[in-house]
Amino acid sequence: MVHDSESKVYETFTIIADKIYSIGGSEAISNFSINVKVFDKPTGTWLEPVVLGTKPVARNGYSSFLIDNERALILLKESSHDNSIWFLEVDTPFVKQKRKQLGAEVVAWSKGLLGHGSKPIVISGPSGVGKGTLIAKLMKEFPSTFGFSVSHTTRAPREHELNGVHYHFTERSKMEKDIQDGKFLESALVHGNLYGTSIEAVEAVSDVGKRCILDIDVQGARSVRASPLEATFIFVRPPSFEELEKRLRARGTEAEEQIQKRLTNARAELEQAESNGLFDHLLINDELESCYQNLKKLLALDETDREPSQPSMKSFMVPFSHSTSKADKKVIIHCGINGMSASSSSTKLILDWALLKGGAPGRTRGLNLYTTNL
Repeated sequence: MVHDSESKVYETFTIIADKIYSIGGSEAISNFSINVKVFDKPTGTWLEPVVLGTKPVARNGYSSFLIDNERALILLKESSHDNSIWFLEVDTPFVKQKRKQLGAEVVAWSKGLLGHGSKPIVISGPSGVGKGTLIAKLMKEFPSTFGFSVSHTTRAPREHELNGVHYHFTERSKMEKDIQDGKFLESALVHGNLYGTSIEAVEAVSDVGKRCILDIDVQGARSVRASPLEATFIFVRPPSFEELEKRLRARGTEAEEQIQKRLTNARAELEQAESNGLFDHLLINDELESCYQNLKKLLALDETDREPSQPSMKSFMVPFSHSTSKADKKVIIHCGINGMSASSSSTKLILDWALLKGGAPGRTRGLNLYTTNL
């Protein structure tokens, strides 16, 4: 069902089991966020779901239809090249997890990306091990490949730390509410302060076509591992506990009490990282440059085996006039030209989702798009 910018009501209805999902809005303007309501047939009531993820903005209409019992596909008409394909998840593992956690009806938005892309990278390690330095080197050498997911924290910034660059520094009450509302992928109380990774922070990196790096502790890594987010997990450990203590003290940024807290937590993290199979790879940061070269090898960043970059979506834009049909896990988009109906055009775009991967939290990958002339 297609809704154009001239219409006064933008709305589609998707039926899954005993629920009807109303997707759209009622503003007679060409730019609005798409809202979602849920009608529960057994009770005969409308529900306002908790909506996770960044909502798409429709400028000139959209198409919406169900592709399976877990999600609906939304095609934004005449949208920008990187904003055309979206999925509304209504019963995916992530949505089920959040529905149970929040005790409420939940839906989640996920942007569709062409190609398989690359998994986010979770890098963990005790305080003072040097993981921040390794990440900085990686992003300096490969600025167009990697993007850093900026975590939130309730602790005060240290000298030279910038809000939005090193952390999103926030008030405890606000962060606690956002955690309760399901806006965080993971969160933990560490050294008396809250730390966490918001879903929005991970999506922001994916949206610019980069591979997301998450710098989080072992507790946070465990939460991410338990979530539907597909990621590569790397733990950086020191050559010895004594060397770790030496590095922590050399920073000169914390009182003795805080140092002792970090050392206590470090012992626990080192034990957990090596005993439960949480991490895919363990790196020993004995000598920085050597450790960095090993990290690049793990990420297939050597000269002979570079990881493929995310395919560009610049060539894709849902045309001015179009109709869609669904068959064999493909969307057939019948293209039209300004002033012509979609049926009079001989060009078709095929959007294939047979290899769909990922989804909220983050982005839905594995889409293939090609053109056919009939």
